[in-house]
Amino acid sequence: MMNEGYDEESLLPLSGIQHIAFCERQWALIHVEQQWLDNVRTVEGHLMHERAHDSSLYEDDGDHIIARAVPIVSRKLGLSGQADVVEFWPMGDGVGKGVSLLGHEGTWLPKPVEYKRGKPKPGDCDQVQLCAQAMCLEEMLGAEIPTADLYYGQTRRRQRVRLDGILRRRVEELAARMHSLFDAGITPPASEGRHCDLCSLVDVCLPGLTLSHRSAEAFLKRQVRACGEDDRK
Repeated sequence: MMNEGYDEESLLPLSGIQHIAFCERQWALIHVEQQWLDNVRTVEGHLMHERAHDSSLYEDDGDHIIARAVPIVSRKLGLSGQADVVEFWPMGDGVGKGVSLLGHEGTWLPKPVEYKRGKPKPGDCDQVQLCAQAMCLEEMLGAEIPTADLYYGQTRRRQRVRLDGILRRRVEELAARMHSLFDAGITPPASEGRHCDLCSLVDVCLPGLTLSHRSAEAFLKRQVRACGEDDRK
C-alpha cells in the first residue's frame, strides 16, 4: 500500500527508481551506502542530460511550449527530482486533463520527455522513471497525462510510452520498496546476471565474490546440520 504522504525530509531521489528497477543491490549501493563509480555509459548519460538542460529554461516553440530542468515532487510516492524537459501542448479535443499557463490562452497538456543515451533496451527502467516524472507532474498540477516520451541519443528518435495502470502500479511498488530498504538501511545480496556487465558498480558490488560467499556459507550450514543429525542417530 502506498504511503498517504511523505514529509520533505523523507523524500528520495526520483532518479533512483531506474536503478532499483535495474537492480536492487545497485540502488542500495548508491543510495544507502553512498557509493558511485562512473563508467563510459554514465558519463555519456550525464552529457546527454546537460545538453537537454542547455539553452533557455523556457521556450515557446510556436505550436507548443518547452520547459527545461523542471523541479518535480510527489508526496504520495515520496520522490523528488528534476525532469529533463516538459512540453506543454494545446489540449484541443485530446485525451487527458490539462492546465492553464500564465500568459497563454486555453488549456495545455504537460508531457515529460526523458533523454537517454544509447537506444531502447529490454526491461522497464527507463519507462518507470518517465512514468514517475509524469505522476509527479499530475500531483503538482492536477493534470492527467496519458503518454510521455523517451528520447534516445543513439537512434535520435523518440519512443512514446503509454502511462497505463500497470506501469503506474509498478512505479508505486518500486517507490515503496525504495523507502522500505532505505529506512531499514538494507543492501540486498547480489544477483549475478547479464545486467552486471552494464553496471557501473560491478567492481564495488563484486557479485561473483558475494555469491561465492553465500554458496560457501550455505554449504557450511548444510554440513553442520548433517553432523547434528548424525549425532542424534
